[in-house]
Amino acid sequence: MLPLIGFIEATDPKMRSTIEAIERDLTSPEGLVYRYRGFDDGLAGEEGTFIICSFWMVQNLALLGESARARSLFEKLRGYANDLGLFSEEFDTRTGEMLGNFPQAFSHLAFINSAILLDRLEREQSVLASEAA
Repeated sequence: MLPLIGFIEATDPKMRSTIEAIERDLTSPEGLVYRYRGFDDGLAGEEGTFIICSFWMVQNLALLGESARARSLFEKLRGYANDLGLFSEEFDTRTGEMLGNFPQAFSHLAFINSAILLDRLEREQSVLASEAA
């Protein structure tokens, strides 16, 4: 989140190592991000991956210059919307079940922000490529 609000650059070594730690410790095999793992939060049931956190990862990967990985995760996340294009708060990657609040506004906000950022960065890359040719 910090690079998304301009607090620190995604490429700063501290932030890069934070992103790598999130990928290593808080990411499902499918690439979606959990809020936390490894302790009992006192709530019934399993914690699902968090859609907003997963879209934040898309944005951070894009800001790191890893546009292919960012686009791939974005497209994967799009596939977790329902038939109307709506997202829940959480998603269980094992069962395919939407969890938590539904529909969840902040999941959609992160989806839109990710789409805008990816589009802007891809357009910039396209302009740079055409200028170099």
